[in-house]
Amino acid sequence: MEAVKRYFRFEELGTDYKKEVIGGITTFITMAYIIIVNPKILEAAGIPFGPSMVATIITASFGTLLMGVYAKRPFAIAPYMGENAFIAYTVVKVLGFSWQTALGAIFLGGLMFTVLTVFRIRSWLANSISRGMKIAFAVGIGLFLAFIGLNESGIIKIGNPGAPVHVGNLHQPAVLLAVLGFLVIAFMMIRRIRGSMLIGILGVTFIAIVLQIAVPFLTGTDPGLMKIPDEFVSLPPSLEPVFLKMDITGALSWGFFSVILTVFVMDFVDTMGTLIGLSYRAGLLDENGELPEIEKPMLCDALATVAGALFGTTTAGAFIESASGIEAGGRSGFSAVVTAALFLLALFFSPLFAIIPPYAYGPALIIVGMLMIAPIRDVKFDDLSELVPVFTTIVLMCFTYNIGIGMTGGFVVYPVMKLVSGKGREISPGSWLLFAFSVLFFIFYPF
Repeated sequence: MEAVKRYFRFEELGTDYKKEVIGGITTFITMAYIIIVNPKILEAAGIPFGPSMVATIITASFGTLLMGVYAKRPFAIAPYMGENAFIAYTVVKVLGFSWQTALGAIFLGGLMFTVLTVFRIRSWLANSISRGMKIAFAVGIGLFLAFIGLNESGIIKIGNPGAPVHVGNLHQPAVLLAVLGFLVIAFMMIRRIRGSMLIGILGVTFIAIVLQIAVPFLTGTDPGLMKIPDEFVSLPPSLEPVFLKMDITGALSWGFFSVILTVFVMDFVDTMGTLIGLSYRAGLLDENGELPEIEKPMLCDALATVAGALFGTTTAGAFIESASGIEAGGRSGFSAVVTAALFLLALFFSPLFAIIPPYAYGPALIIVGMLMIAPIRDVKFDDLSELVPVFTTIVLMCFTYNIGIGMTGGFVVYPVMKLVSGKGREISPGSWLLFAFSVLFFIFYPF
């Protein structure tokens, strides 16, 4: 046990087994929805649900375990939300490509990430980002998480063209439970009770089961009833229908160039922003505002993307829900190992984990989002050449519901603002390269 503590640097990070286990469990519970939601989205592209669910779980477990043991960071890896929808609804439904060709593009993107990481090009680019933009990543991810939590909980809902969002139905028991969960977690955190978010999530889930309040993942057409699965333990479906089914030749065609570029840039900036934002909140950045050995977690996400394409799922990377585990106390890679183990268990207990409803974990995401906006105090509000790109990044991340769009928007605006303000010498070569990538992204993105 002492050797494990030394390997994961418990003493250096000021952590212990209890904090790490609670952190790992909290991260898993706040992102367990990916087990059901990712294959449900990809089902629209023609990928069979059962095998897709297995591919999702195996990819998440593999990537997160690698992150914990090799990179020693408390970050979970799983197939990205948003990019799965891009593949299902844009690449397959709108552009007419097959899901096999889409997986081929993801596989090629993963290989490119791996090469760029090994040659330290990705870490060089990450370290060339200004301090202000790194703050924007943390704050933007925080507001994005809060927005997700509010929407998942039902506290806000999609509105109409005149009012894009509006308050949810506060007469619904599920929404009231979400509000209760938020208040209870906040109260316990004020009282410094360990595992506040985990207790809050499980508490709301328990009340929902007792009161038979709807669980969206498990209900049928009747929103007022909860459907408890007949069996909590089952053997996983076969992976054969999706395993090694990617079409690399089709992905190499010129007509697929815009898709490969979009997938590449979205994953590139999503991972970079997520790693920096989470590390900023966890206090893992050094005195220069850089994440030591950042190439290690970047290599983990690159290999997870390659593995995910082989298994039969979409682009994988560091998940912003890892922030919940960090807030719960997780600081080392051991927290990620716990999360990876729970994902592996989910292969056999997926009906059990699917019981946790969005209005149970949504309040935790809102709380985490609230805590992550703290670095905004360090933004130079009196320097518009810094403020404008920071603001652009934050609002686009949140209001486009896409971290990649926000980051690329910020990368485009940053050098432009520095040039017009006469501060061109502050623009690093890496910032210019990110500017070029981002401009290409907006030109070729299949809006």
